[in-house]
Formats: sequence, structure tokens, C-alpha cells
Amino acid sequence: MRFDAVIGVAARGAVLVPVPFDPDTVWGRKPRHHVAGTVGGIRVRGVVEAAGGGFGFTLGPAWLRDCGVRAGATVPVELVAEGPQRADLAEDVAAALDANPAAGAFFDALAQFYRKAYLRWIDATRRRPEQRPVRIAAMIELLAAGHKERPPTS
Repeated sequence: MRFDAVIGVAARGAVLVPVPFDPDTVWGRKPRHHVAGTVGGIRVRGVVEAAGGGFGFTLGPAWLRDCGVRAGATVPVELVAEGPQRADLAEDVAAALDANPAAGAFFDALAQFYRKAYLRWIDATRRRPEQRPVRIAAMIELLAAGHKERPPTS
């Protein structure tokens, strides 16, 4: 998504980048939308959430220090959803997440690092395909219980 945004003021020296669309409509319904892109030509990663009467994400003082973006400025913004999305998942994984709404919602809210780690763990069963459904079931249990990552195996 490309758009121009007027940078607003946020708490503790941060700025708010308003997003002029509903991310649930564009990227699917999620509690939080992890995004990557650029603001004023400078790379950013953030979380789009409800802000004021719409949606937006904040950029902290450390990001602002050297970028030249200030509150009140109009800057070009480009954002994409970060990491694997539901539409990108294998059918068996997507079906398992759909069958357990709590696990699916928790998976969708995870940062891309955690989503990718679960998917790599499942994809590591190529040499032992009988393990794939076992790992998918384990992932669903862990996600439903609110675990960001699987416990290390011994």
C-alpha cells in the first residue's frame, strides 16, 4: 500500500504515522498487523493498530533522530504485511488454524519471526512425512495455550 501521511505527535517523543485504510480489510482480520516498508524513503518495521479514530503505527525517538521526519510533515509511506500470511500457508496448516480459532488468532498476532519458526519446524518433516500432522497438532496446542514459540527439544 502506498500513500502520503501527515505525521502526528505521539507520547514520549514518538510520532504517529496514520494509516488511511482499515488493515483488516486489506490484509485480513488480525488483532495486530506487523508491517514493513518505508516512511519518507527510510525503512521501517512496525505494528499497525487502532489509533485515534483510525489506524496507525508509531516511530520512536531513536528512529526519528537521523531521519529528518518531523511531526506535521507530509511524507510518502509504503507498507506491506510482514511475514507469512494465511493465504501463503500450506493447506493442512491453514485448515488446522481455521479449525481452532483461538490458535489461529494467536498465530495471526505473532511477529513474523515466530510464525516463520513454527512453519520451518513443520516443514522440517520432509524426510519423515508421517511427523508433519503430529507437528501441526503440536503447533495448534501450543498456539491455543498462548506460546509464542515451541519449547526446545532435548
